[in-house]
Amino acid sequence: MYSVKQGSELLSNKSDALVIGLFENEQYEQFEELNEKFDGGLKSLVEDGSIKTKAKEVASLFTFGKINAKKLYFVGLGSKEKVTNEIVREAIAKVFKQIHKEQLTSVAVDIDSFLKEEDAAEEVAHILSEVIGLTSYQVATYKQEQKDTESKLEAVEVLTDLDVELIGDSLERGRVYANGTNYARHLVNTPGNKLTPTDLAEEAKIIAERHGMEISVLEKKEMEELGMGALLSVAMGSDQPPKMIVLKYQGRETWDNVLAYVGKGLTFDAGGISIKPSADMHQMKMDMGGAAAVLGAMDVIGEQKPEVNVLAVIPSSENLLNGSALKPGDVIHSLSGKTIEVRNTDAEGRLILADGITYAKQLGADYLVDVATLTGACLVAFGEHTTGSVTNNEEMFEELLLSSADAGERVWRLPNDDVYKEMLKTSDVADLNNSPGRMAGTITAGLFLGEFAGETPWVHLDIAGTAWASQATSFGPKGGTGSMVRTLANLAEEFTLQK
Repeated sequence: MYSVKQGSELLSNKSDALVIGLFENEQYEQFEELNEKFDGGLKSLVEDGSIKTKAKEVASLFTFGKINAKKLYFVGLGSKEKVTNEIVREAIAKVFKQIHKEQLTSVAVDIDSFLKEEDAAEEVAHILSEVIGLTSYQVATYKQEQKDTESKLEAVEVLTDLDVELIGDSLERGRVYANGTNYARHLVNTPGNKLTPTDLAEEAKIIAERHGMEISVLEKKEMEELGMGALLSVAMGSDQPPKMIVLKYQGRETWDNVLAYVGKGLTFDAGGISIKPSADMHQMKMDMGGAAAVLGAMDVIGEQKPEVNVLAVIPSSENLLNGSALKPGDVIHSLSGKTIEVRNTDAEGRLILADGITYAKQLGADYLVDVATLTGACLVAFGEHTTGSVTNNEEMFEELLLSSADAGERVWRLPNDDVYKEMLKTSDVADLNNSPGRMAGTITAGLFLGEFAGETPWVHLDIAGTAWASQATSFGPKGGTGSMVRTLANLAEEFTLQK
């Protein structure tokens, strides 16, 4: 789909459209030559404001044969001094959403026109292909009559006067990241009856087979033998058998310095006995967003092949209600040996993750990141724009924060003070209380998981807000977002906390 050519081919390119970035008060190097082809008309359009240079403004016009491309798109980038990767990312998203909508088949992009400085070329090339992939995504439907809204884009020529090979490598990396994110989106958007824990395990097997990874799936009987009481207790209310899914990617000679990703795989969450309100309950198919993020990241890791060992652990079940379902007041025994009093059966994600985290440690995890659509409180605190985080290790959190910044995914750290940890110890009959109340709900939920991480360096990511878009965004339609796929993949590629 992507090819890289010399910038000298700008005017001779025969694509359906040519995309050019414009900074405020900056002379675009080839603008004068382009302007001459239009008898000075482009400069006039800039001067009267028809072509805007303000950040994220897009203007298009037909070329009427004055150059070989059929159409021109000018993308405003604002002040060169103030431009950021986020501005570039959103500007590219805006123009390519329009290109996909118009169902163009071939596009040329003058990538040099988007650069604040030359050494940003690889980063911008990655952003370009990633965003093109993200904006092309459409949610699959099951309607008898399907509207043809899929992108028809088949070829993107990237024009540059810089290193063609480096630009090409970055374009490929961005493509892989977009594919992993879109895969996670697909999983999140799949209805619960079409993506059970068994189906999720099958998806993991496909990823493992594609990349030659080791995979194992624990069944209910094996979990009972090991003592995974927390996961099993949540699954009691469903006829669907639970699964403990494990993927191993070995990028080092020996299985050490293991970075573990633990993803919440609740394929549907009705809340159990503490049943959720009926309004919007249909969206609870997205409660396996953490598992989707982990599988999407493993797909990227399998393509990129970083020199790091990555363990993926996905505890998966449904949270429904029947005569056998977990009840408020029940005491359960987790794999770690810690006992838990259940005050709220809708605080089930932390229960299955407790066993997932413990199992990851038993399998040799030296570093832990858990990802979960964990608390409505996180959505209240940050909306749909930022992932909440709790950690026990400053150095590891800083690595993850850098990875999230590179991915354009916002993460905000919450406190882990002892006063919040004490709120978890308010049970009279068990070691932990799974739901000590609404106050500081995102913090206590994260720190509940920290009880099972123990001294292992650990970061918790609550994607309750970021895993699902309630309306279309710059980067895609309403529904699953693939939140944290790119952050986790970045972290694995750039991970330096090795002994």
